Amino acid sequence: MSGNTVSSIVIPFLGAIQASISALLTIGVGAAAAQWGLLNNESSKHISRVCVKVFLPLLLIANLGEQLELDTVQLYVPILIWAFSYTLLSLGVGKAASYIFKLPPWTIPALAFNNSTSLPLLLLQSLKTSGILSSLVGENEYEAAIERARSFFLMCAVVSNTLSLGQGGKHLRGFEEDVPDDVMDRIKQLGEDAGDRAGDFWAAATGDEENGNRRHDDDSDSDDGDQQDEDPNEQTSLLPRRVYSFAKRTNRRVNGAGKRLYNSLPKPAQHFVDWISPFMNPALLGAVIGATIGLTPPLQRLFFNQTDEGGYFNAWLTTPMKNVGELFVTLQVLVVGVKLSLSLRKLKEGHEESGDVPWRAIVFVTGWRFILLPALAVPLIWALASYSPVLGNDPILWFAMMMMPAGPPAMRLLAIADVNNAGEAVKMSIARFLTILYAFTPLIAFTVVGALKAAESAKNMGKA
Repeated sequence: MSGNTVSSIVIPFLGAIQASISALLTIGVGAAAAQWGLLNNESSKHISRVCVKVFLPLLLIANLGEQLELDTVQLYVPILIWAFSYTLLSLGVGKAASYIFKLPPWTIPALAFNNSTSLPLLLLQSLKTSGILSSLVGENEYEAAIERARSFFLMCAVVSNTLSLGQGGKHLRGFEEDVPDDVMDRIKQLGEDAGDRAGDFWAAATGDEENGNRRHDDDSDSDDGDQQDEDPNEQTSLLPRRVYSFAKRTNRRVNGAGKRLYNSLPKPAQHFVDWISPFMNPALLGAVIGATIGLTPPLQRLFFNQTDEGGYFNAWLTTPMKNVGELFVTLQVLVVGVKLSLSLRKLKEGHEESGDVPWRAIVFVTGWRFILLPALAVPLIWALASYSPVLGNDPILWFAMMMMPAGPPAMRLLAIADVNNAGEAVKMSIARFLTILYAFTPLIAFTVVGALKAAESAKNMGKA
């Protein structure tokens, strides 16, 4: 093997190792913050909740809105198909492995859902800094190519999040910061009190004698506001009392109308709503808004062009969206470190219920996520890119698709213990399992090098 060949492998490998270590150090900062008491379980939940419900949707709107165009929309179709395919394949393999090898039930989502959002985006930032992806694109296109790769990973993340939420009833409804509110559950659980008050709205609109009851409820809202003024706490609204009362009344009216609409639907339609509602989440909403902006040229110009070229929303709206959305990448990885640290702290405190981690689960999940699935993905995408036109001629797309299935399990795995009302021993087993798997993150360097070389090969074959 010549010196040039060796250096062409060693240099990208070292760059990939540096990128994975960068991700681990970011996780370590979160763990250290938890150990020093700067962040606790509640604060990490709040941070993660705002990341999932605010920062990620804004990042999707800003990134997809800019990158997704009528001329490039075909690039995202293979990503959707690929993300659905390897996730469903992993889910099937997880179920089979759990049955055949007697693995714990939580190994199924561990195999099926990897960290598809914060960790890949952070890894991509580090790869951008190391410059190892420059061999796939020209110097003048490097920045634009990295942004395209971000949009590809974000689209994959939308699919992964949507599928995981669709499986929520079985595995993934433990941490509310990871799983958005179920809209239809909120509608159907309106409750006697709020339901009665919302129903009175319609009587009030027609001048019914129960209008007095409606006003009485409004007065009660005002009393609630007065009580907030008398006993302020961290839950006290900062809005004026009238605005706060109006918001409460409006929320009740909307919920009441939603419940009546749901109850008026035929049973098949209700079953369809029950089935589809878990798939509705903030990330999907952000992706839809971003795609709408990107695929509507006048809107895209308004949001992303320079001001003198018609981008009247760029400076004062798009830029803040981008800045806030970028917070997702680092903060969500920090939360991973916080969760792992707090879980290990509980492990040290609960000696009687420390929990065992089956070595079979560690070997199987590590082998599938870091070895077998990448070994399947890299040659498959290479073959499609080399001998088929379905993936276009963008090497960054090929590289991103090869990388998408690789990496440690999603932190939603911690939710399973809450869903199944598992004992502390099981919860600690999951915490130890995740700690071990995230410690193996540098193994992703082999996938990075393999994907890079395969994308280069497909690119060179296209030139031949």
